[in-house]
Amino acid sequence: MAEILELLCPVCGRKYQLQEVVYTCPVCGEVGTLEVLYDYRALKAQLDRDALRNQQQYSMWRYKPLMPIMPDAIVPPLRVGFTPLYDAPRLAQTLGVRQAWVKDDGANPTGSLKDRASALVVARALEQGTEVVSTASTGNAAAALAGVAASVGMKVIIFVPAAAPEAKIAQLLVYGATVLLIEDTYDVAFDLCTQMCLSEGWYCRNTGMNPFTAEGKKTVSFEIAEQLAWNVPDVVLVSVGDGNIIAGVYKGFYDLYQLGWIERMPRLIGVQAEGSAALYHAWKNGICAQDMQPIDANTVADSISAGLPRDRAKALRAVRQTQGAFVTVSDREIIGAIPALARLTGVFAEPASAAVFAGAQAAVQSGLIATDETVLLLGTGNGLKDVRRAQESVTGGLRVAPTLDAVRQALQL
Repeated sequence: MAEILELLCPVCGRKYQLQEVVYTCPVCGEVGTLEVLYDYRALKAQLDRDALRNQQQYSMWRYKPLMPIMPDAIVPPLRVGFTPLYDAPRLAQTLGVRQAWVKDDGANPTGSLKDRASALVVARALEQGTEVVSTASTGNAAAALAGVAASVGMKVIIFVPAAAPEAKIAQLLVYGATVLLIEDTYDVAFDLCTQMCLSEGWYCRNTGMNPFTAEGKKTVSFEIAEQLAWNVPDVVLVSVGDGNIIAGVYKGFYDLYQLGWIERMPRLIGVQAEGSAALYHAWKNGICAQDMQPIDANTVADSISAGLPRDRAKALRAVRQTQGAFVTVSDREIIGAIPALARLTGVFAEPASAAVFAGAQAAVQSGLIATDETVLLLGTGNGLKDVRRAQESVTGGLRVAPTLDAVRQALQL
């Protein structure tokens, strides 16, 4: 295990030993989502970046020495991570940038990047002998936890808004999770889950609240860097709801930079739906995380719908410290981005994931991304997660009589 020095609160700056706290900063409360700090000097002396070429573990666990888990720890058997990274010249041409890539984390076992967080959380639960793990989710984090836990026979209890897409709820039930359909918002489900975990002694995977969620998600940055021969893009675009993914992306690049494995940090641009843009408004108006107030979130992109982002402090820091930005896109633009991204790259993305394409267009048009820069779009979820929205994004299909003449006529041949 990488030697953990401390857990840091990004709000007050207090540091804690691992055994002192379980979840968030005791002083700052739920806004004080903690960050794992390592002994980078020791790691730099022990690890060789180029030795990864000989590593036959093509999953997130190839980076086990940079993760908070024992070297001999049992890890879930599902192959999470080392997802495809595609060079996308037609995407670059459409955006008007020098080069563009798509990192397709929808290729993970349950179809989203959140498998990374769940894999690490379940591994830590196994280390601790925990019998029950729980989370609140709009769908993807819940599916990730249900699937990964099923692979090791661990009991899972899920709190999910009753309005979540049916396909996502079905996925949870297929994996055998106990699913509680909360007749209220994600934020209410989150609080209920937290309270039950604390009172019943379940291990809570809740996004951001559990400091190891970002530690799992950071592995996507390790892969991006390695797959691009350690030459990171100028800009990485990430869709943002609770803020934990962009916090994890930042942490991954930060770890690599501290180790000297990359020469610079990429600028991070967070993409939010107009109807769920709490972090965008905080960033634009210079508001700190502890002063943010809840909003009524409403967007077709359920995976990035959050009234008060739980990992808001680290999300704001990720953007501000990389000289990045937040942008917003409309639901109409998000729906339109689903077929647009698919036709340019072959990657079928759910609404929250496709939002990064619309966000990239907005960022280029506003001058946040220059035409001579390189850009990576982080795809966070597979389009099969929300087929209904995909259906809304397209029209057509030609009804044809079963004759060659009819086919030729339909094709105007």
